[in-house]
Amino acid sequence: MRKMLTAGVIAALLGPSIAVAQGDPLAPTGRWSANMAGRASTPPMGWSTWNAFATDIDEDKILGSARQIVDSGLAAKGYRYINIDDGWALKRRMPDGRMIIRDDKFPSSRVGGDAPSFKPFTEKLHAMGLKAGIYSDLGRNTCSEAHSPTDTDLPKGTVLEREVGLYGRIDQDIALYFKDWGFDFIKVDGCGLRDYAPQSERVRSGKFRALGPFLDSSEVMRTNIAAIQAMFRQINVALTRENPDGDYLLSLCVWGAANVRAWGKDYGAISRTSDDISPAWGRLLVNYDTTVTRPLYAHPGSWNDPDMLHIGAGDFDADHLTEARSHFALWAVLNAPLMIGTDLRKTPQALLDVFGNADIIALNQDPAGNQATLAHDSSDVQILVKTLASGDKAVAIFNRGSGDYDVDLSASHLKFSQDAPIELVDLWSKQVSTFTKRTRLHVKPRETLIFRAHGKHALQGGYYLSEQPGSVNPAVDGVLYPTPDPSIFRTGAGWGGTGGAGDRPSYAGWGGARADSAPYGQLLQIAGQRFTAGIGILANSRLEVRNHGAQRFTTLVGVDDSASDKASDVTFAVYGDGKLLATSKATKWGMPAQSISVPVAGVKLIELVARSPRGDNQRLPVTWGEAALLER
Repeated sequence: MRKMLTAGVIAALLGPSIAVAQGDPLAPTGRWSANMAGRASTPPMGWSTWNAFATDIDEDKILGSARQIVDSGLAAKGYRYINIDDGWALKRRMPDGRMIIRDDKFPSSRVGGDAPSFKPFTEKLHAMGLKAGIYSDLGRNTCSEAHSPTDTDLPKGTVLEREVGLYGRIDQDIALYFKDWGFDFIKVDGCGLRDYAPQSERVRSGKFRALGPFLDSSEVMRTNIAAIQAMFRQINVALTRENPDGDYLLSLCVWGAANVRAWGKDYGAISRTSDDISPAWGRLLVNYDTTVTRPLYAHPGSWNDPDMLHIGAGDFDADHLTEARSHFALWAVLNAPLMIGTDLRKTPQALLDVFGNADIIALNQDPAGNQATLAHDSSDVQILVKTLASGDKAVAIFNRGSGDYDVDLSASHLKFSQDAPIELVDLWSKQVSTFTKRTRLHVKPRETLIFRAHGKHALQGGYYLSEQPGSVNPAVDGVLYPTPDPSIFRTGAGWGGTGGAGDRPSYAGWGGARADSAPYGQLLQIAGQRFTAGIGILANSRLEVRNHGAQRFTTLVGVDDSASDKASDVTFAVYGDGKLLATSKATKWGMPAQSISVPVAGVKLIELVARSPRGDNQRLPVTWGEAALLER
């Protein structure tokens, strides 16, 4: 690193100028823009009704699982949220629009007065030291109303009375749920914006009013992203108003549609990156793949959500402990919310032990908030590495396939020194081993080995930005036209069976910011110079970087060799707390990397801008090679 700094062209400090137009999204703001509202400094943990019971819910089932959370010791390990999913609403009372609870299923809600109340129920959970969560939808109607095979557990009454979603009622409903009923968490689905088109059978039958569609799960360009974002903004305003202590969580559940994998981080505490999970290995791969390449889009306060844990059923039941352990270990290092979805009243001890592995929970709840990054990526085996607040690393070796593998884990995967011993602690067996440079590990089919690693960092006196994705936010990632991500694993049957054309890429986010990778998955490279560490992003982008006391920022910048736009200029700029610190010379594809080194002592927020006035963003990947913050 030091050789690079002295040999390269040191960018001018204080004095360079770049014209910034009013309203320019690349203009530095001096502030962190990803969501910080609510209580999600670490990924939320808890239990939800949906996977175990769907809409067939009642007070006994929920409180029974809540008591098991406490009695089993899981609550003491961080599982706090007890979330009611779809199925609780009887109707919306007209003409005042108040939501009415199915009090036959929740008898404690019968408190007298003019309507049942969830207040006694939430007070019971709070008295147990737990938090309470509730469910709604962005539209007028919910997912169960669109897809349930029977109407047994669905809202009753007239067309208007069965409109139990938030649409047109956001302020009224959020006040009821949080101020009056005392909930702490809300999951907001999106079926009401997708499944009630004028031409749909359910609307033509006269049972529902048409709405939209605003959202199309299969094609992002047929989705009104701005309208969906506006609704979530209104929800956030209402949540802030009704929770002055800030003790709440918003879960965005539009299943990876509407390009939410790019912007969910700015609107809520957790954001679904995929459609619903099911208890099948192929479905785990789908949901996992929607999250694993997106560590720069998750931070303390805003987490990627590949859906709830489905441990306890199908491929993840007690007869499939290898798969159950993989599910848990992967969700932990991805910083996914750890939301149990099984009937805990009937869960065998072997699975309770999986949920309760304190060492793996600690990785998920590590305060640094760094989602694991891919150190090795193939169709069969992946190595994920997560930097912890202590400087240790978590490492997960994931065998996706059906054959055994001998995997070489190297110091370079961990960004540790090649010539110093590395200690590995197996977080399932608790066995300790030591290696130098590399070690070979055997991984069985569908197995995930998971370790805590301690060693000497390769970059002494600092860290690469790609080691700290929780402190790097792609405020503007350069993506102008959301594009389906072709790298997502697709199941053979999908959700519609094999009668149709099969699954097609539908989750947008292709070309977003990547850690240690170019935006489209290639290795980072500028004019033939390869970088094992760095940030890949498209041109006309702005990265926000939190500085935790470093004295100097260094990097090598240029147009990545993967660019197909080989004619456009790019200029790189570094800002500190909104003030310009340094710029590069204009550079094009094929030109050597330029070095930037600037002091950042006392700077709280660094912003990295790559600007190309005439460039085609999505054909112009750029590289912040070896971008690092140093102690001196």
